[in-house]
Amino acid sequence: MAIPIKNDAEIGKMRTAGHIARQAFEMAEKLVKPGVTTKELDKTVLEFLRSKNAKPSFLNYNGFPGNICVSVNDEVIHGIPGVRKLVCGDIVSIDIGAYIDGFHGDCARTYAVGEVSPEARRLIDITKRSFFEGIRYARQNCRLHQISDTVQKFVEANGFSVVKEYVGHGIGRELHEDPIVPNYKPPSRGAKLYKGMALAIEPMVNAGIDEVEILSNKWTVVTKDGSLSAHYENTVLITDGEPEILTLL
Repeated sequence: MAIPIKNDAEIGKMRTAGHIARQAFEMAEKLVKPGVTTKELDKTVLEFLRSKNAKPSFLNYNGFPGNICVSVNDEVIHGIPGVRKLVCGDIVSIDIGAYIDGFHGDCARTYAVGEVSPEARRLIDITKRSFFEGIRYARQNCRLHQISDTVQKFVEANGFSVVKEYVGHGIGRELHEDPIVPNYKPPSRGAKLYKGMALAIEPMVNAGIDEVEILSNKWTVVTKDGSLSAHYENTVLITDGEPEILTLL
């Protein structure tokens, strides 16, 4: 496994891609309300990316038909934008990738649509918090398993489960690079982390069991028991100190 180490020029380009992806979320977040279709979210993000001379990372990636992923309620990831309208009480996970000047920025958030159940609110919160627990170990000379193990322990201590069939990943010139970044403790310690590595760390957390399945569209992943699922992701740069989150202010 050869994990790419980014030089200063490449890191600068990744900061730009990450910044644009984050800005796209600011546009999308304003639209998350009852009555809005998932396709409207997709269109808004595409128009914004084009205004910044960026491209959507996901469109046609292995054949994916959307510019972004929009996953509602029991949909874990890879929801295809379409005519579905958001309704009060939904939770919606939006995953955005921005590609510019040869590099990608990748991030995901889960939002409440209007008033949602206390369990849904807590699921969104714990998923986000698990990311920040994990990145305490996104530091030079730590190992990947420390991130993964910390995410899993935090999620399970709070009564939820982590999805094991889908994982985070390295990122840079390619949307998916080495290494894989599980949200559960792997059997080995995993790679040692060094300055210049970039990781897309993305807990996917279910309110019920961790098992998932793929819908007939061959893309959308849903929880097997129909429980809610939340997703939180950022592109993270390993430095010689604190990790730098490229898709946050």
